Amino acid sequence: MKRKLSLLLCAALVLASLAGCKPSASENDSSSSASGDISSGGSSSGDSSQEIPGPSDIPEINFMVLSGPTGVGAAYLVDSYATGSAPTDAPFTLNTTVVADNNQVTDALVNGSADVAAIATNVAANLYTKSDGAIQVLAVNTLGVLYILEKGDSVHSMADLRGKTIYATGQGANPEYVLDHLLTANGVDPSTLDIQWMTAQEVSAKMVSSEQAICMLPVPAATALMVQDTGVRQALSLSDEWEKLDQGVLPMGCVVARTEFIQENPMLIDALLDLYGDSITFMTEEGNAADGAALVAKYGIAPNEQVAQAAIPQCNLTFLTGQEMRAALEGYYAVLFRTDPASIGGGMPYDAFYYGGE
Repeated sequence: MKRKLSLLLCAALVLASLAGCKPSASENDSSSSASGDISSGGSSSGDSSQEIPGPSDIPEINFMVLSGPTGVGAAYLVDSYATGSAPTDAPFTLNTTVVADNNQVTDALVNGSADVAAIATNVAANLYTKSDGAIQVLAVNTLGVLYILEKGDSVHSMADLRGKTIYATGQGANPEYVLDHLLTANGVDPSTLDIQWMTAQEVSAKMVSSEQAICMLPVPAATALMVQDTGVRQALSLSDEWEKLDQGVLPMGCVVARTEFIQENPMLIDALLDLYGDSITFMTEEGNAADGAALVAKYGIAPNEQVAQAAIPQCNLTFLTGQEMRAALEGYYAVLFRTDPASIGGGMPYDAFYYGGE
């Protein structure tokens, strides 16, 4: 894949950013870290007068991604720039940790053990408010990834969910708020449903053991369930249902960074965004399907290559920055605010939240 940054630009970025870049140390929990697959390296400093930096001179970014669709687009980036194996002309290396819970990401951003992270969009807005602007959003990396699945044939519209029992994952995050909004917009009171909130694994187990059941899952968990149990069908795409309301795109995943890290390393952030966009392109190109799936499985972002290859086309990977990113997020946040102000921290984020979106 053709990189947007030439080798000369990469070297220049490194030399320009070395003086101001002081990557924070990270001690990752071995149970949630991808360090078995990604070689971890400590912070390093080098002689900024060198014309060609060696591996020890390249600044390190502590990067955290969620398993599942929010992390899928970063797989190529993570593999290409891993600390310990990145090319010598790289503008940075990534010390990457893959986790399963948004709370793990927010904790790491707050305590400084993560510099940049991929996270749910509503969680990003909440953290911005609660931390007094300690983070900024850099890009939207994932659009709608939620599906209503059924073992049976009774659900063909949102209205058909009235009075049903639904096994679901994502309470207190995007999935809950999206579901509530779509139900309400289609004349269904969410309180008329019996929504049982569980982990994705618990939802899948319920579906497999039932003769008739309905659930809400994101990909790749939804994909994995349909691979495991061929009696489960896709009843509704919540992205399609959202688009029927003509209220813009459904941005569910984003990339954020600590505000302090951005201020200290602006050129490094711009290089990261450039290469992150390249990673999204690689992961979405049809000719890279097998290689992309292998990377997603390698870093534990999906359970295996078979599921990853089937799920990636359904992950709605995108890369929106600047004004385009801001417009997408503001439209979505306005919907969430009307549904439940607490879902985005009680109010719309300020202008400073949007990196490059002024």
